Amino acid sequence: MTRERRDEDASPIIPAATVVVLRDHADGGVEALMLRRNAKLEFAGGMWVFPGGRVDDGDRAGLAVDDAEGAARRAAVRESAEEAGVELDPDALVWFSHWTPPPIAPKRFGTYFFATAAPAADVVVTIDGGEIHDHAWMRPREAMARRDAQEIQLGPPTWITLAELARHETVDAALDAFRQRPAEHFATRIASIGDRLIALYDGDVAYDGGDPDADGGRHRLSMADDGWRYERDGWGS
Repeated sequence: MTRERRDEDASPIIPAATVVVLRDHADGGVEALMLRRNAKLEFAGGMWVFPGGRVDDGDRAGLAVDDAEGAARRAAVRESAEEAGVELDPDALVWFSHWTPPPIAPKRFGTYFFATAAPAADVVVTIDGGEIHDHAWMRPREAMARRDAQEIQLGPPTWITLAELARHETVDAALDAFRQRPAEHFATRIASIGDRLIALYDGDVAYDGGDPDADGGRHRLSMADDGWRYERDGWGS
């Protein structure tokens, strides 16, 4: 068992935003717009992600200096238009989580996650073939199963977001659930047991330096090659 080394010289946090565009599936449940990043990109190359990117100076124009959420909201809308050709209403976005990568990450984007309903069920998605090489509407459990089959690549924040979305039968139900609770903050720490990596979050017995094998609270994503598993006290089925 090994733990991530704490690094006081970790790379700085870069503000970013992403938006989960949702629509109802004909057979029940929801599906999300996902984009496959160019495999040659330095950051998250080849991964399937939600539309998003860093917050630009223009996103902050006219806002209060401390309005980080407002700037992120604008960035999410801009990135959706740039990466997928999907125009969104910034006021309709629901902020539901914020993710900070572990200190060992070479590039650290502190990312606001928003969710919203697609402008229309048949909205046209347009990608440029440069930064984004493919797109698909995926049901959460389908995307998670494809990752476990090693057909696609997902990052932990994307995977956990999909796991939460899989719990809802409609877009309205998912958005209502997000509105009814404060946005969650996930500051990731990494440990390993053998060759299996574990992403740890606040509330886990190992989050502040404990033994990942010890009895106690669980809030972690266990990332084995043959399958990922999210463990969280009170999560349920």
